[in-house]
Amino acid sequence: MSNIIERTDVVIVGAGFTGLSAALDFQRAGIDCLVLEARARVGGRVEAKPNGLGELIDSGGQFLCQDMPELMALAKARGKTFVATHVEGDFITHPPMSVEQAERTYVTAMAIRERMNAIEPDDPSIAGLTVATWLEHQKDTPDAKAAFRSMIEGLWCLALDKVPLWYLIDNDRRITNEVPELQYSLRETMQSLAEDIAGDLGQGLRLNAPVTRIEHGPQGVRAVTAGGVVEARAALVALPPATAAKLEFTPALPENVAKALGVWESGAVLKILVRYARPFWRERDWSGMVMWRDLPGLFACDTGKDAEHAALTVFVGGPLALRWHELGAAQLRAQVAARLVDALGPDAAGIVDFSVRDWTHDRWSGGAYSDLIVDVTARDAERTILAGVPPVYFAASEVSPSFPGYVEGAIVAGRIAAGKVQSAIATSASGS
Repeated sequence: MSNIIERTDVVIVGAGFTGLSAALDFQRAGIDCLVLEARARVGGRVEAKPNGLGELIDSGGQFLCQDMPELMALAKARGKTFVATHVEGDFITHPPMSVEQAERTYVTAMAIRERMNAIEPDDPSIAGLTVATWLEHQKDTPDAKAAFRSMIEGLWCLALDKVPLWYLIDNDRRITNEVPELQYSLRETMQSLAEDIAGDLGQGLRLNAPVTRIEHGPQGVRAVTAGGVVEARAALVALPPATAAKLEFTPALPENVAKALGVWESGAVLKILVRYARPFWRERDWSGMVMWRDLPGLFACDTGKDAEHAALTVFVGGPLALRWHELGAAQLRAQVAARLVDALGPDAAGIVDFSVRDWTHDRWSGGAYSDLIVDVTARDAERTILAGVPPVYFAASEVSPSFPGYVEGAIVAGRIAAGKVQSAIATSASGS
């Protein structure tokens, strides 16, 4: 290992939107900080890459809506172009149903979700229940339950028998948008926003610098990388909890903190962009939104940027993503194409480009879109993580008070953490 030692006020581990937002706030407050990022890029679970046609596409987090104030303000301030998602037309469910039946099933599935969210997370009658167990005891139709399961496994990306009911209620209540979360994407890609912030940070950001160990004590912290050591007054670990749990800490974290980081499991997602020569579904007055009831977690929507750019994004979430992760590229394409043809007809076979980003088992973020608590007894895990072990602090979209698991949540979490660390530094400075 190199003997290079650098010094700064705060070292931030991770350059996703949580770490970047915190760093920007430190910079504005005149606090010196250095962001260490393991990947060769910023953005974390937000990413852009060229597809087979050479078009830059969002291969990670993409969507935003007007009810996400921090992200909307950031995108506007950086001069981004908002592309409205095409949602006009009928929503398709598969196996096929009449439009009226599909509408009724969707409304009932949403009613199940609202009924669930009306339960208090600390209601003793739900202690120990998973979402799957609770759903079994609901008196709704099998179709409505299947639609609810597909919706939840598609959004939270884990099997319902792993997710504590209290956790899903608490998590879902913090997702407060009234307009659809798929309202907009950015023509320049969501990744471009992360790159804009990275540009502002300049020398305060280091890529390809995975932190292997954090040494901590009353005098401060040392973040150890292959390239050297960064000494700081405080460390902000801006990683998903399951990834943060893999870091080495010296001395070891207190047992309650280690346990709080260890009760999370990463969701599993495949994100697939399917390009067509023309948006044939629009010609039939279909929205391009498809939900497969027989394959929970499979969902498609229209992400065409304009009339010349016809595209469907197919999301594969939860247990289905883990199964399809095992397929070879040709098998996966055949599976997805066959499902699209089943739902949308023979035109869906005319694929111009098929681009896959497999987020399952991602080395640096575990998966997508979020980690979830999978221990029904871990009621204090988030509070324990947020308390940290000063001078080591933790932040992630997962523990945000608003929009956990979303880019909005990551920004909010980063800004809150920056305020907390800033105030701790100010207190220690006034006391010394």
